[in-house]
Order: sequence, then C-alpha cells, then structure tokens
Amino acid sequence: MGGAVRSECRDSERGAGTVLVLGIVAAILLLAVGIAALGAAQNARGAAQAAADLGALAGATALRDGFDPCGTAGAAVSRNGAEVASCAVLGGGVVRVVATRAAGGPGGALGEARASARAGPRATAPGPSGEMG
Repeated sequence: MGGAVRSECRDSERGAGTVLVLGIVAAILLLAVGIAALGAAQNARGAAQAAADLGALAGATALRDGFDPCGTAGAAVSRNGAEVASCAVLGGGVVRVVATRAAGGPGGALGEARASARAGPRATAPGPSGEMG
C-alpha cells in the first residue's frame, strides 16, 4: 500500500522541471528584451544630444557671421539624423536648439528622445562682487 501512494506522488509531479525551465527561459528573454530596449533608448538620446549640440554650434556660428541661425541649425540637426523641435536666438548671440529623434527598439517604436543645447559667445567672468562685467 505504501508503494502505491509513493508512485502516485511521482506521477503527479512529472514534467514540473520542464515547466520550471520554460519559466526561467521566458524570464531571461524578457530581461534581454528590456535591456535591448533600454540600450536603444540611450542610443537615441545620445544621437539627439549630438545633433542638438552640433545644431547649436552651427546656429551660433551662422548668427555671428550674419546668416540665418535657425536655418543653419536645422540643416545641421537633420544631417545628424534628428529633427528640430525648436530653435531660439537668445540675447548676446546665443542660440538654443532642441532636437528630437525617434527611438526604435526590439518591439518597435519606443517613443522620442529629446535633447537641448545652447551655444554662443562666452560670458565674461564674474567680478569679485559676483556681477558679470
């Protein structure tokens, strides 16, 4: 009688290891997809920042030389694979550019990476009283 109960317990647990291994594999795959999506988003953010930096530098240079700063900045941003979200000429010859770039991951589009940059002449150093001179 004791032998019959013991064999019934073994039969009811048969295949449990397979289910456990499949669960672990699924969790590892989900983690890998998440890490790949995070990497794609970080890559898009870096590319958007580089495009914004270069666009702001190009715009500030164009403003200094008497050309259209936002047109020049837009061209530089688009050559670097991003789009201009906004461009503004601030006081003192400073140009501010906001660039966006689509972030695509393993599951498709992840959204939009956004970065901003400013470029222009360097401000003079503050005096002893803390005022700009």
